[in-house]
Amino acid sequence: MTSNTSDSNQHDQSIGDFAAIKTSIANGDIDEVKARLDGKSLKSLEKDYLIDLAKLSGNSDIVDTLEAMPEAK
Repeated sequence: MTSNTSDSNQHDQSIGDFAAIKTSIANGDIDEVKARLDGKSLKSLEKDYLIDLAKLSGNSDIVDTLEAMPEAK
């Protein structure tokens, strides 16, 4: 049961991280986006979603940063 709690906490943390990245994109905070994505990779669907969000926000620097992110395998 302990591993399920750990998996659940990890899942909750990744959801929180993703929400924080979305908020940073919506706020146009390129430095925050870079800091939150530093050393991470994104699943293809997540990456595409965030790129679309950045395009809607009109921030080409964030779009470029997201497009350069490695995709998780």
